[in-house]
Amino acid sequence: MVRLMAGILFLTTIITMAQAQTKVRIETPYGDMVVKLYDETPKHRDNFIKLVQEGFYDNLLFHRVIENFMIQGGDPDSKGAPAGKMLGMGDVGYTVPAEFVKGLYHKKGALSAARQGDAVNPAKASSGCQFYIVQGQVYPQEMFAMFESRGLKLNEEQKQLYGTVGGTPHLDGDYTVFGEVIEGLDIIDKIAAVQTDRADRPVEDVWMKMRIEK
Repeated sequence: MVRLMAGILFLTTIITMAQAQTKVRIETPYGDMVVKLYDETPKHRDNFIKLVQEGFYDNLLFHRVIENFMIQGGDPDSKGAPAGKMLGMGDVGYTVPAEFVKGLYHKKGALSAARQGDAVNPAKASSGCQFYIVQGQVYPQEMFAMFESRGLKLNEEQKQLYGTVGGTPHLDGDYTVFGEVIEGLDIIDKIAAVQTDRADRPVEDVWMKMRIEK
């Protein structure tokens, strides 16, 4: 009986630890965001956790910010980058295979992997480190007919989501969504509203620090 209880306790501890590692706190000058990583995208989840645990993201910048679209970070070259330096080409030397999962959409707060374009990356493999968080916008129902006329097919779930929560529907199926912001959605808006230069880099650095949320 003692061995059984010990085994149950050990298993419970492992499960609890696994659950704890699915959430990451992102500190910024504008406040904190907490993201939940999806178990449905294990390659991206595990890679992101590994980098966070190594301290890879600490003091990197949100180097590309476009209001009503997204905020992007994770370029290792952004750490200590002087003002005006072009950023966005840094990486960790590997990619992560795409993990497109039905039902994981680019709603506001979606955590998604950046990648190179289709011309050089037809498999749509993700960057090993760069990511973006969706701000997007809410779309009126009449916009969906226009989307479909341009070849963008949306199901009823997507129409409901983008008509209420908002997001960036044209990215669905092209970039891997592997998590979502569950606390601090307003921080996305604050960062998205900062002044940027011609390359969409914030004029004043927006740094980040990350840790696994226990």
